[in-house]
Amino acid sequence: MMEITAAVLKQTGDNTRPYAQNQPLSLETLVLDPPAPGELLVRIDAAGLCHSDLSVVNGDRPRPMPMALGHEATGIVEALGTKDDKGFSLGDRVILTFLPSCGECIRCKAGEPYMCPEGAAANGAGRLLNGGHRLHDKCGHDVHHHLGVSAFATHVVVDRRSAVKISRDIPAHIAALFGCAVLTGAGAVINSAALRPGENILIYGLGGVGLSALLAARAAGAGILVAIDPSAEKRAIATELGAMAFAPEQDDDIRNAFPEGGADVVIETVGKAVVLKAAYAAARRGGRIVTVGLPNPAETFDIPAVSLVAEGKTLIGSYMGSAIPARDIPRYIAMWQSGRLPVEKLLTSISPLSEINDLLDSLADGQAIRQIVVPGG
Repeated sequence: MMEITAAVLKQTGDNTRPYAQNQPLSLETLVLDPPAPGELLVRIDAAGLCHSDLSVVNGDRPRPMPMALGHEATGIVEALGTKDDKGFSLGDRVILTFLPSCGECIRCKAGEPYMCPEGAAANGAGRLLNGGHRLHDKCGHDVHHHLGVSAFATHVVVDRRSAVKISRDIPAHIAALFGCAVLTGAGAVINSAALRPGENILIYGLGGVGLSALLAARAAGAGILVAIDPSAEKRAIATELGAMAFAPEQDDDIRNAFPEGGADVVIETVGKAVVLKAAYAAARRGGRIVTVGLPNPAETFDIPAVSLVAEGKTLIGSYMGSAIPARDIPRYIAMWQSGRLPVEKLLTSISPLSEINDLLDSLADGQAIRQIVVPGG
């Protein structure tokens, strides 16, 4: 066992803003068990703050409490649960992903590990895929894992199926982005929508996932590329990257940007039912709508039922960018290395973990794209 520092959430849903003042996340000393067979001990070098973290704080994604948050990260393997593990070695740099897949269920064997029911059940219960908890407070009470990772910490124990080995020469603040933002956003375009060169695309939301989708769309040879976000700063970045960018209320301008009055592909990353409804309406006849946002479970979404047939639209849910992480993360890194996927455009700031509550405010205000925390800094 070892003592670590981690950002712990004690309650969900009742946290009021400003977070910097009310401190919903507290930095605590926890006891971390050694890795069991099939698990890794990883020293966290960098972790990204994502809306999926914020949604646990504000109650949009209910989770068991207390929970050590964080799910997008990179780090160095410091111990193996299985001495003869042929997949990983001490000193390996790994990117951590937020859904471990069992490899044995029907969905995994069908090439859809992102739909693994065992991984989803473990994440929902706040435990690791092999069962149980490796995190405990000083009184011995269990602390739940966030999406099998809990990356806002100096060290973590994760299932080996939550890790993808990469080259050590990739800077940590860049590598962390591939674990969620790039995996989800680029995957929504490349895997879920299967965007074809020349197709026109519309993206709602320019956070880390939305901007990753924009970068991937450009790399895939999109035709007309349009992005929507209320933030003028984020729209400026989208314009710099070759997109037409509009505020949400510019309905006529958005519609007139496309020759058929709608896009071939629409990507929704905001996680609000009202935005998903707008995204559905913004697709042309025969268009494809891909949603990656995670609304509050109480939100509902309604469309004219006849439109699915009469307008030939396809509505696609995309979890983790429909990704196979061991395949897709190296592919996206290669695209970054070649200059085709400049993910450094996602970076807003690099901060010590002690500033995590201030960073939550910036995220909730829509000011940030991706804020990186350095647990050991």
